[in-house]
Amino acid sequence: MKVLLTKMRKIYRNSLISQKLFMAFSMMIAVPAIVVSFLFIRTQEAQLYKDAMATGSSHVSRLDEQLRSRMEMLENASSTALTQKAFVDFIHSNMRGDGLHLVKFRQNQFEQMHNIIQSNEMISQLSFYVDNPNLYEIWPEIYHYDKFWPQDYWVTLREEGGAAYRLFAFQDGDHTLSYYRLVRLQGQQHKRPSIMEIRAKHSVFFSDLLEETGGDFFSVVMDGMNPARSVYNSKHEFTQNAGEEMNEILGSIHRQLDVLQQKSPIKVNVGDHTYYALYRYIAPLNAYVVDIASHQALMKGPRSWYILVVAITLSVLLLMMLLVSHTTRRIFRRLDSVLSSMRKVRKGQLDAKIDTGLSENETGDEIDEVAINYNKMLDEVKRLMTQVVDKQLIAKNAQLHSLHSQINSHFLYNALESIRMLAEVQRQPAIADALVSLGSLLRYSMKWRSDTVALSEELANIQSYIRFINFMEGGNFVLTADLPQEVLRYAIPKMCMQPIVENAVHHAAPVGGSARIQITVRVENDSLLLIEIRDDGVGVDPQMLTNLQDVLQGDSDTPIVTSKNGLGLENVHKRLQLHYGKDCGLWIDSVQGAYTCVTIRLPWENVNLGGW
Repeated sequence: MKVLLTKMRKIYRNSLISQKLFMAFSMMIAVPAIVVSFLFIRTQEAQLYKDAMATGSSHVSRLDEQLRSRMEMLENASSTALTQKAFVDFIHSNMRGDGLHLVKFRQNQFEQMHNIIQSNEMISQLSFYVDNPNLYEIWPEIYHYDKFWPQDYWVTLREEGGAAYRLFAFQDGDHTLSYYRLVRLQGQQHKRPSIMEIRAKHSVFFSDLLEETGGDFFSVVMDGMNPARSVYNSKHEFTQNAGEEMNEILGSIHRQLDVLQQKSPIKVNVGDHTYYALYRYIAPLNAYVVDIASHQALMKGPRSWYILVVAITLSVLLLMMLLVSHTTRRIFRRLDSVLSSMRKVRKGQLDAKIDTGLSENETGDEIDEVAINYNKMLDEVKRLMTQVVDKQLIAKNAQLHSLHSQINSHFLYNALESIRMLAEVQRQPAIADALVSLGSLLRYSMKWRSDTVALSEELANIQSYIRFINFMEGGNFVLTADLPQEVLRYAIPKMCMQPIVENAVHHAAPVGGSARIQITVRVENDSLLLIEIRDDGVGVDPQMLTNLQDVLQGDSDTPIVTSKNGLGLENVHKRLQLHYGKDCGLWIDSVQGAYTCVTIRLPWENVNLGGW
């Protein structure tokens, strides 16, 4: 029995998580129950949908017949109006010629035409537009053709058989349907034909359609070309529920309307809602009569049944969740070891591997596979990190050696060349003093027993440099350094101050001029040693100062760029940052005509101070 249990544990351990979950689900009867419940719901929905589509199709057909009947009434009214030949002849004649004829026309032909309009409740206005210069516009039924827009619409009417409907009238037609008909073609070519327009208000023509109802279907008469030009009841419950999505719903339905396919319902999805639409195409009006219903509205009837089914389903799901929770708790307990290892690695412990407890021949499940690959990943990360660090050290050492070589060779070349030229020109014994100073400089520069020197040694080298420069250029530079004795023993990187003093000599005063250079030392926040080298020279141009400060604030890993005058502050700054980090380096401040101050920032602790 014990052997059997051990074997079963191994089988369970080596099974896939999906298989474990499948076994848990299979122990419940919930799956068949859920399937039967959903089949029942789908059957009810299908029957409701079928009944609703039948009702909607019948309603659309009825609306189609009603609209065509009313259109026929407008056409009959227009034909009756055109039978009044005396009226039509008179408005094409010279109405200004005889006032007595005009009075008789008003009492007879015009009155008869007015009675025709009044006898049809759907007609709100009947107008004639005539290209007659002698027309008398004293009644709203008679206008000159210039009042009609668009002027060339008679061509469209002629191509469409002499008559056409517009769901929205041309002039002030936001709420009006119009029926246009050619009345008489003029004999002269320069004249345009007469047009009769019969207008019917939407609220009257579509009275049944625009009733305030709250039924499942919402009726819309939609222009065949533009869904935004539609006629519907804005107070219907459907429009209230649709809200801002109304235009998007009409646009989605309009894109699927087809003149030839009018039997199958349209289904569109807008946001989180589904809508069905049944329609008929009305060719004379070039419009569609559409019935729209929301899926949620159609399916609201049997929701009480659904609640019962859902309650039973939720109860079954709860039992399943308890069983799955118990199963997954056992499975994911081993994930805690993975998460614990990840937290240690996040703190820098790259040796925090996961103990899987598997023998050499066991593969385990997915979690064991994650742990095995995770351990391999840690080994690879450590290898890659070591490789990257080695590459960075090699690159930085190469940069440092290159910078060191450039600065030494630059200084020696300029110094020797200057002495040689002066010796050849003047041939004076005073050069001996200069050679003494130069010898000190050369010995200090060439002797690199250590990468760091005491501050007093660097200061002595700078003093030799100032004496040499005063001799070479006839200047009067004065160097003062009032420093405590304990600071003079402080170890600093070799040759970190000399390029700054050289820069002050070359730029603080004109050739043969004088300037005072003062060196002070202070400690900031017990973490940084600040060496300030200040001169009272001409200062730095503001634009040049801004450029220098931008360079000193740049990334220390960017390539070193030399100026046309050779290596300067930028090189020293980059050397310090490469070796000691971005908190160290140089900073320059200056006021033109007053002073220039360069500050060297070094780590205060000598144990952290390396050489070049």
